[in-house]
Amino acid sequence: MNAPRDEQPGLSLLVHRPGEEPTVLHAGLASLEHGLPIGPDTTFNVGSVAKQITAHLILLAANDDLLHLDQRAADLLPRLKISKVTVEELVTHQSGIRDAESLLSLAGFRDLDHYTADDLRALAYRQDQRAVPEGRFLYSNTNYLLLAEILETVHRTPLPDLARHRLFGPLGMHATHFKADPRQVIPGAASAYQATNHGWRHTEVPVTLPGPGTLWTTVGDLDRWLTHLHQQWQHPHQLPWQEVVAYEPSDHESYLYGPGLYADPRVGHAAVFHYGHEQGFSATTHVEASGLRVVALTNNSRVGAEHISASILRDLRTRSALSPHEMLVRAAALQETPRNAPRAQHSRGEPSSFTELGTFTCDQAPGSLRLTLSANVLHLWRRGTRDRLSPKGPGVYTGNGYTLTLSSGTDLVDRFTLDLDRAPGLTYVRQ
Repeated sequence: MNAPRDEQPGLSLLVHRPGEEPTVLHAGLASLEHGLPIGPDTTFNVGSVAKQITAHLILLAANDDLLHLDQRAADLLPRLKISKVTVEELVTHQSGIRDAESLLSLAGFRDLDHYTADDLRALAYRQDQRAVPEGRFLYSNTNYLLLAEILETVHRTPLPDLARHRLFGPLGMHATHFKADPRQVIPGAASAYQATNHGWRHTEVPVTLPGPGTLWTTVGDLDRWLTHLHQQWQHPHQLPWQEVVAYEPSDHESYLYGPGLYADPRVGHAAVFHYGHEQGFSATTHVEASGLRVVALTNNSRVGAEHISASILRDLRTRSALSPHEMLVRAAALQETPRNAPRAQHSRGEPSSFTELGTFTCDQAPGSLRLTLSANVLHLWRRGTRDRLSPKGPGVYTGNGYTLTLSSGTDLVDRFTLDLDRAPGLTYVRQ
């Protein structure tokens, strides 16, 4: 656990200031078991950073008249029941479609359980109304799973092949791949790790979700992409692609969201960016109106790329005397191996004394949930895993990433509402 930095998982960092050559730093190991260092050809899973690629492919398809941004997504996805949702609303997370992975979590899915993009889309097709009012932002990976299906429908080709032919090849991003099968071999792929009390363990799971994520790439290829993105930034007072897709308020205070990109529109700070977290990897891409580009990629689940990139950006603004290399070294030093394993968030097994309040189902989510009461403490059960709920007000409780609201007291529970961050408004009814 106290291994030197070069014996730990690590990171790839890049700063590219306008008119200069890019500065790159690699530290740590891509593979702990084989002692392979991270280098310029190491590929990382960049998670939600992929959304800007998927959104760009949608814009290209609209430009080629293969689809229209204001058309109903159901025209291209006949199984979609929320008929008034448009393609653009999927792009900007204004569809109101709940995040299907959040719904699966309610069924008690565990780390190594296998599910596919088709499984998640099936959950999207069960939804028959928006979870939030029309025009409200609700970040949902399911939007981009549906966009990937739309692209494959109009082009009649798999998303990985489409991205390679339309974007990655022409831009020279030859190390970049959408991974569509957990068994697929990605050249130069790093492994991601989590620190435990007994050493390190792998964090990858047998799930691939191209479209919203599962994009493997390098800092060099992402620099090529950000160069292309900046070239689309034709007007200093307009964000990239804003003339065709509006940037609307997002779930991050002070920021907007557009075609797969968050945006800071402030004068003197204008930038577009995105973070990604997937299976122990984390990533940040950031490009400013001036042309400044910053990329941070990590394969240590306890090191957030967004904190690394924030350090670099602070130094660029406040420590102009430092060279870009010195800034990257300072940022890399933020890596710290945790001394203790993360605390468990769930407990298993029955309480010593409990009252069964019922088993409940929701037509928008798989599986069933149980409620029990033990010593005046409410517990919610998912597939044998018990969450202790904390009271926050009359009939309102918080659990592991959600809020539960009872329609009555605990003496007779007929129904309750669950609000997850990315899947609000789920009504559970007693079986």
